[in-house]
Amino acid sequence: MTTDPPAAAEAVGASASPDRDDRARVAALLGRPPQGAFEVVVRTDDGSPAVLRNVPFLDDGTPMPTRWWLVDPEMVKAVSRLESAGGVRRAEAEVDPAAVADAHRRYAAERDLAIATDHGDHVGPHPSGGVGGTRQGVKCLHAHYAWHLAGGDDPVGAWVAARLAAAARLADAGRSGEPDHDLGPAPDLDPEVQP
Repeated sequence: MTTDPPAAAEAVGASASPDRDDRARVAALLGRPPQGAFEVVVRTDDGSPAVLRNVPFLDDGTPMPTRWWLVDPEMVKAVSRLESAGGVRRAEAEVDPAAVADAHRRYAAERDLAIATDHGDHVGPHPSGGVGGTRQGVKCLHAHYAWHLAGGDDPVGAWVAARLAAAARLADAGRSGEPDHDLGPAPDLDPEVQP
């Protein structure tokens, strides 16, 4: 599997309620049963869950700040490499802060609409913040990328997708032993980011 979004995953309809197999797969991916309801909104080429859309509250009423959750192990690993190579700081430096703030507002608005529509009688704390529960800046590249893969207008998720696609092209060119002259300008990637 590659981490290039068009080849790696396909968004599915929002009505993709998990069946028994999905619940078992997600529990295996998480290493525990999910603590709240979710929908599988993006799948890998083989049909495995890649991105979940979580309800805003866990089963016990605890707020769930991560609305879109990346669960595909290969994608998680690739994004983790990017994060460990300073990806959060680099995304904050390279992505327009106003665009990030707008993304946080859109993310929160979608979640808040789900709360009003499906959980209007909820008593207790509500999730707050935007992507990954933060109100500003970049906290978690996984959360941004998950929302991007699910069709969200997330400039940080798009930034992650571009970095992962560039790393995959470089890795593919290296494996073939042939120089790839169609890669375009050399991406600004740290060696540790290579898959």
